[in-house]
This record gives sequence, C-alpha cells and structure tokens, in this order.
Amino acid sequence: MGVSKELNNGILIFIGIGIFFLTMELLGLSDVFWLRMLNIFIVIYFLNKTIKSNYQEGKTEYLDNLISGTLTSLIGVVLSIIGLLVYISMKGGDAYLAKLSQNFLFGGGAPSMNQYCIGLLFEGIASSIIITFTLMQYWKDRPVKHF
Repeated sequence: MGVSKELNNGILIFIGIGIFFLTMELLGLSDVFWLRMLNIFIVIYFLNKTIKSNYQEGKTEYLDNLISGTLTSLIGVVLSIIGLLVYISMKGGDAYLAKLSQNFLFGGGAPSMNQYCIGLLFEGIASSIIITFTLMQYWKDRPVKHF
C-alpha cells in the first residue's frame, strides 16, 4: 500500500516551503515581507494537485474533497512549523529569533520561539482552510474529466 496523496502532497508542501525559505535566507531576503507571502503559491499548487487527483479518480463529493484538501494542507503546515522550530533551535533558539524581522507576525515585543511557532501555526491553519475552501469553489462545478 502506497502513501496517501494527502500525506505525499503535504510532505511536498513542507519540502517546497522549506526550500523556498532557506533560499530566501541564503540570498538575504528573509526580511522582505511580500516575498515571504509567496509561499502561498506552493500550498495552492499541491493542494490543487490533491483535489484534482480526487476528481480524476471520480471522487467528486464536496465534503470528501474538502476533508482531503484540508488534511493535505494541515500536514504541510504542521510539518513546516516543526521544521521551523528545529531550524530556529539549531540556529540559536530565542537569540536567533530576536534577529528575525518582527514585522511579519508580531508587531512588537520579543516572542519566545514557542510563541512564534504557535502564532505561525494558527496563521497557517487559517490560511490553509481559506485556500481549501477557495479551491473547492473552483472545483465544485467542474465537469469530471479523466486525464
């Protein structure tokens, strides 16, 4: 039995976001707000891939696809936050976090590593649900085509 498409695409979201942010950090662009927002396209791509695959397999029930899409994005978000927590820990923990730009999530203060990651987790879950519902609106009236 193979890995489910939800788990596979969730892992690909994690890898894509990880590569994206590591590349931005290597290029010294990790503090550019609008560039950090581009990770949404990675989530959209792999989430759409999951839902499209369901439609290709003849699975067109709205609730089933909504659950499948939500599961895919949540796997990607949770793995990404775990990866971020490990990365920040490896780079020096709270001391490294203090160097990061604060304008993305927290407008002031000095959040701890755990507070930062929990805040991003909630933000990631909310945006994932919004993206899932948006893609479901796109796919709900599509005729079933077998590619």
